Amino acid sequence: MKNLRIATFNINGIRARLPNLLEWLEREKSDIVCLQELKAADKDFPTAQLESVGYGSLWHGQASWNGVAILARDAQPLESRRGLPGGDDDRHSRYLEAAVHGVLVGCLYLPNGNPQPGPKFDYKLAWFERLIAYAQGLQASDHPVVLAGDYNVVPTDLDIYNPRSWLKDALLQPESRECYQRLLDQGWTDSLRHLYPDERVYTFWDYFRQHWQKNSGLRIDHLLLNPAASPYLSEAGVDAWVRNQPHPSDHAPTWIRLASRKRR
Repeated sequence: MKNLRIATFNINGIRARLPNLLEWLEREKSDIVCLQELKAADKDFPTAQLESVGYGSLWHGQASWNGVAILARDAQPLESRRGLPGGDDDRHSRYLEAAVHGVLVGCLYLPNGNPQPGPKFDYKLAWFERLIAYAQGLQASDHPVVLAGDYNVVPTDLDIYNPRSWLKDALLQPESRECYQRLLDQGWTDSLRHLYPDERVYTFWDYFRQHWQKNSGLRIDHLLLNPAASPYLSEAGVDAWVRNQPHPSDHAPTWIRLASRKRR
């Protein structure tokens, strides 16, 4: 196991936020990066610009909506899966998986589900069920696995500034939280919550009502580790400075560090 910094970042439009992304990559130098919400067709993905700062890339784009990518510092990700099993009629670009730097990385963008109740919430739960079913095999792997991305779930009330303001939102519904807990119950480690069990750590601040300025945030971006990877977890955090850049995404990059040796 190398000493790896692994990050996930909902970029909210890679063409619009490319300067922010490149600045962050050059400053923080994450070894593996999972991106969500590219909002760009495959032909518009900025391969050359990413190569110019030292990153190989793999992407699964979609014009105007969704889209996921995996970046590797000084390497090229080796694709192992594109899309979850069981979604023959699903045309959304929401899951990409690759071997990178000795780790298997699944990059996901789980459906938002709003408004609920309704077909969008039904789709969210159905997609979640497909993820849970597929993740069971990854969890049991002897190889280190990281499932990173925007889960669009606030796991507990500790993960939001004020749950009363979001009671009707799909991100806080009991069904969404129950799916996330069932995923954890397979044996996955929620990295940030594992290292900071009692702290309010946020990864998302929407653009309304000065939520960034007031630190009225949510934690919806998660990095889950299987038992083969979790003993190497040494650090975790949020690069909140990126949320304060001009024309930012409403998310900030969330990261972990896997040490070269297991914890004793």
